Amino acid sequence: MEVDRGEDAGIVIALGRVVTLKEIEATPPQLMRLATVADVEKIKTNRDDEEKAFEVCKEKIANHNLNMKLVDVEYQFDRNKLTFYFTSDQRVDFRQLVRDLAAKFRTRIELRQIGVRDEAKRIGGYGTCGYKLCCNTFMREFETITTQYAKEQLLPMNPSKLSGVCGRLKCCLAFEKLFYISELEKYPEIDQAVNTPQGSGVVDKIDIFHGLVYVRYPNDELEKYRLDDLKKFEV
Repeated sequence: MEVDRGEDAGIVIALGRVVTLKEIEATPPQLMRLATVADVEKIKTNRDDEEKAFEVCKEKIANHNLNMKLVDVEYQFDRNKLTFYFTSDQRVDFRQLVRDLAAKFRTRIELRQIGVRDEAKRIGGYGTCGYKLCCNTFMREFETITTQYAKEQLLPMNPSKLSGVCGRLKCCLAFEKLFYISELEKYPEIDQAVNTPQGSGVVDKIDIFHGLVYVRYPNDELEKYRLDDLKKFEV
């Protein structure tokens, strides 16, 4: 496909009506042809050379004593551009590094600073669920995730449980957010006073998957009730 100053290769991820339903802000690149056997071999060669370029860049970063972590390297298909992706917790003056890399590889050099979530997306890995990272498989855009998402799903505020491999809140907290909000509207709130056959108590815990409400009484006794049964009693 045609890109700025040359040609690049890509993989088809959507066709037909799925594409028309998406809002495409920029003009999509012009497709040129299906990849040939020769094109595939050239892509493999580029991938091998990217690994070599990665090691060269890491060495030069150390030589210049730059505070940056190299994440990935990507050759444009026609090799007219070589992009180095890195993370850093501050602004980095990499002008001399760019000059060194341009002299070494004799092509246009771009250094692109990315965030830790983008780093996980590019490198990939496995989540605590045992599956490949969502951002590395089907996700195309990141949503802003806050601790409010966990609170709305009644999850314990445990950073080690809520954080993904990138160190940020897990993207999957957004997947079931609307389901939890709609389901919890059917239940009394935590710490809300309720009447039961055993007297008055307060809601201690909710289990939306089994339709249960746990009520704690003044004597600290805890009892569980089905939501439908609890609705029969007025507060």
